[in-house]
Amino acid sequence: MKVPKFGTFFMTIIPIHPENPESKKIQDVAFCISSGGIVICPTDTNYAIVCKLSNRSGIEQICKLVGKKPDKANLSIICSDLKHISDFTLQFSKSIYKMMNKNLPGPFTFILNANNKVPKLFLNKKKTIGIRVPDNEIINKIVEYIDEPLVCSSVNLNEDSEYDNQIDEIELMFKNKVDIIIDSGNCPNQGSGVVDCTAEEPVIIREGFLTLE
Repeated sequence: MKVPKFGTFFMTIIPIHPENPESKKIQDVAFCISSGGIVICPTDTNYAIVCKLSNRSGIEQICKLVGKKPDKANLSIICSDLKHISDFTLQFSKSIYKMMNKNLPGPFTFILNANNKVPKLFLNKKKTIGIRVPDNEIINKIVEYIDEPLVCSSVNLNEDSEYDNQIDEIELMFKNKVDIIIDSGNCPNQGSGVVDCTAEEPVIIREGFLTLE
């Protein structure tokens, strides 16, 4: 699949089976993201706008799409497992690692102290970073194929609804504003649980729809 530059194309909608993602379609999406594309992907909570972590212009574009400046946008990174986390965080305790390992993949965002790579990557001065490993076959296979974490922001359709899972409305809102929209049906439409792990003891700052173990 040839991937044109952002803003010079007609958006592609790719239907992908949520439980048995087709390998060729995963490869096409991964190639698009690797080539600098911006994609709307399903997760285990809601749809998210993503680009690869090293795509600085893509991060800027995601911020524009969600209507926030980079220093105000609540961006997280999506990993396929925990192997990349130490690349972006300061050292944390074994108990926190065990807790994360027990609850991931799953609908949680873990806030950790960031190392000095993160401000440069995220185009802001934040000293923390949100880590996600969604329980979703599609996005995890994409990350595995690219072998690089994704930067993500949840899709916001309007101020009255924090998240929206209706794929037809997402297609209408983001028509020709992203490279690809993956259609895997509606997501659970739930925010992730958010756990602050920047101190010795983790603190739940937002309850999710699953209980933290």
